[in-house]
Amino acid sequence: MERIKVILKSGKEQSVRRFHPWIFSGAIKKMLGEPVEGDLVDVYDNKDAFLAVGHYAPSSIAIRILSFEQVTPDVSFFRKKIENAIAYRKLIGIIGNPMLTVYRLIHGEGDGLPGLIVDYYNGVVVLQMHSIGFYRIRKEIAAILVELMKDQITAIYDKSDGTIPHMAETKAVNEFLYGDSAPVVVTEYGYKFKIDWTTGQKTGFFIDQRENRKLLMEFTEGKKVLNMFGYTGGFSVYAMKNAALVHTVDSSFPAIELANENMKLNYGDDARHESFQVDAFDYLNHIKDQYDVIILDPPAFAKHHNVLANALQGYKRLNMKAIEQVKPGGIIFTFSCSQVVTKENFRKSVFAAAANTGRSVRIIHQISQPPDHPVNIYHPESEYLKGLVIYVE
Repeated sequence: MERIKVILKSGKEQSVRRFHPWIFSGAIKKMLGEPVEGDLVDVYDNKDAFLAVGHYAPSSIAIRILSFEQVTPDVSFFRKKIENAIAYRKLIGIIGNPMLTVYRLIHGEGDGLPGLIVDYYNGVVVLQMHSIGFYRIRKEIAAILVELMKDQITAIYDKSDGTIPHMAETKAVNEFLYGDSAPVVVTEYGYKFKIDWTTGQKTGFFIDQRENRKLLMEFTEGKKVLNMFGYTGGFSVYAMKNAALVHTVDSSFPAIELANENMKLNYGDDARHESFQVDAFDYLNHIKDQYDVIILDPPAFAKHHNVLANALQGYKRLNMKAIEQVKPGGIIFTFSCSQVVTKENFRKSVFAAAANTGRSVRIIHQISQPPDHPVNIYHPESEYLKGLVIYVE
């Protein structure tokens, strides 16, 4: 079937020539036909030179580019891309590492597959499609993964109902595409976590904080630690290794239950840990000088540019509260996982928060996502996780 031709406005081809994998709707001059969401389309510049092929969507990001060459993205095309993703993770010591049975196998734009997320949980693979183009071929993607990973996969679960674009008419249904499995326990640097992909946020676990959880342990020996927005208790589990006490706070009761369960998996009934189901800002108002270490890992405050200003104010307020309340000589791990918030935006928000408190603040580390969440150098937006470790006098 002949692909529909999309022609860009004059000058709008520059980002494509710089290999950025997104084409925004405002860059399109005309389409020679009426593509259906998820269709493969060919992109040309205003002088009729071929630029790229990608999945179409009637949204702000109109085309997610799969190739800058004039190819047909068929099963063999996707098999090669997935082979490359697997080879890369073997190279960086992720696949086959007995200390890690949880990792990201495919990271969208970072692996040249924009719109596709694949996470591995001790034999169970969880897919999330962020485009109809990939949702249409989810069974083919699952078959390729089974073929390439062989005996390392026991089940594949598609969890795309919350990630398929809202304007899409397709009603995604979460389901197993291969095998079946109850929740599993994974190992991360020797620590155990129960993963429930059916009820958990994202694919079930915040894999992207692995190296930052490990870094936290350098600052928690004998300390009183507060883990805000604790979710599954990932940071809490690592902190408990050598902390005097650890408190986990989350507004969600199921998250608190899961955090408590993960604590028991690793430490049994250890009185050093306590959890609280309460609003973050309410809790931060009443903890002056109680904690030596505070972790701030909130959900994304901004998913779109039109709410960026409000999000930056939210980060400022949150960090100001923590900087005000942490003990003198305290440490704060603070993060943003909002893709539209740049490193510079985030750092300025924390700077403004610190300035409002008047306290002396030093940056110890500037941190990001781990290498199994690779950043496409042509796509700065794929560096979505940014964080600071700060020292507060």
